Amino acid sequence: MTNVFPAPVARGGPGETGMADTGVGDTGVPAATIAGAVAAARGMLRLEGHGEDAVLTGLVRTALEAAEIWCGAALVARPCAEVLTGTGGWQVLRQRPVTAINEVTGVGLADHAIDIDAAGRGRVMLPAGATATVRYVAGTAARWGAVPGPVAQGVVMLAMHLWDHRGGDAAPPAAVAALWRPYRRLGIGA
Repeated sequence: MTNVFPAPVARGGPGETGMADTGVGDTGVPAATIAGAVAAARGMLRLEGHGEDAVLTGLVRTALEAAEIWCGAALVARPCAEVLTGTGGWQVLRQRPVTAINEVTGVGLADHAIDIDAAGRGRVMLPAGATATVRYVAGTAARWGAVPGPVAQGVVMLAMHLWDHRGGDAAPPAAVAALWRPYRRLGIGA
């Protein structure tokens, strides 16, 4: 069977965002999102009691992060920050879709430009060599309950698969990728 999921991305460090503890990056999957997805997975698994909540929470977090990597977008809105060194041209922010660019610090108002295109790509232009911190909000939905149904169902299905195959190496169900595929953002510079 062909693996329908991308290779894992190196994660780690504080907050599991894959970034050093500089106060910069995204804040990770919001706790309320994890709680909502855990409740959905708990219901589908028909779990009684809370003896393995830590395990289920970890599996749900993994499923949520896999969905974000696969879809190429933050599922639920969260604050993000990046430190950029200017090139004199437009630079694309890492997280998508950007819904607001709240602040650019380190350069004057006249020394930078910001833009969010129709695809949700946030862009910042800084003078060459200037360093600035860009604070913004990125995410597809405002909360777990507003995540598109097929994406949420795929997260729950993947969490259930991970639960059922703990310690095993069974491939994830192809139905998960089929549910997520219409929401995948692809393209050069995506």
